[in-house]
Amino acid sequence: MTFQVGDKVIYPNHGLGIVERIEEKTILGTTCGFFHLRIVANDTTVLVPVANVDGVGLRKAIDDAEVDRLFTLLGDGKIDNHQNWKGRFKDNSDKMRTGSIYDMADVLKSLTFLSKSKSLSFREKRMLDRAKALIISEVSEVMRQKALEVEEQVDRALEKCFTTKVRNINRSQARAASAKVAAKPPVVAAAKPPVVAAAKPVAAAKTTVVAPKPAVATAAKPVVATAKAVVSTKPVIAAKAVKAVPPLVARRATARAS
Repeated sequence: MTFQVGDKVIYPNHGLGIVERIEEKTILGTTCGFFHLRIVANDTTVLVPVANVDGVGLRKAIDDAEVDRLFTLLGDGKIDNHQNWKGRFKDNSDKMRTGSIYDMADVLKSLTFLSKSKSLSFREKRMLDRAKALIISEVSEVMRQKALEVEEQVDRALEKCFTTKVRNINRSQARAASAKVAAKPPVVAAAKPPVVAAAKPVAAAKTTVVAPKPAVATAAKPVVATAKAVVSTKPVIAAKAVKAVPPLVARRATARAS
């Protein structure tokens, strides 16, 4: 890929640069051409070998149509998020090295979404800030807008993305729950056989045989006639001894004698 003086190009991990001149230099006996790039973010100059353009990922800045595509991508709700830190960091580092603004948008979405639920490591925090700064600087230059205005547009697109993501997660969980319920066979209660009460054996009428009690010969009790003494409550007056009264003749004789 060839560039002309004045072209706006993106140098991966450095951001937007402007080709100020193209010149040839001889280094260690080898002559080759170099692009002189002025990096807009920090106003530094970088020399990129013309023969190594594809190797370093140097590309032209996006145009107006691609800016619309970029914001659509930022707000689509699709977020790649690895739970494993090592795998996530490797994937994001590879995307940052490509220099593609769409790859950087994926990094920005995934790390920003992750930062809402947990603290990022220092390296991931630096990568997040880098991805956001590169996107804002490129869009700002292409759209000729202030960086602050572009940042606000990026933040709104990200909020839309996260809202869509959460809604999609809730729908997926609801569908999974419904499918799980539908997959279960209906529980049909087995028809219980009618419970037939076993005929209870009729107890034979108990015949109570009352043995005749043996006649007890009762000895005739002797009838004792007890003569009750009649006790009179009146005091018994003893009969006084009656002196024999001598005959009248005798009384007279006695009187004479005396």
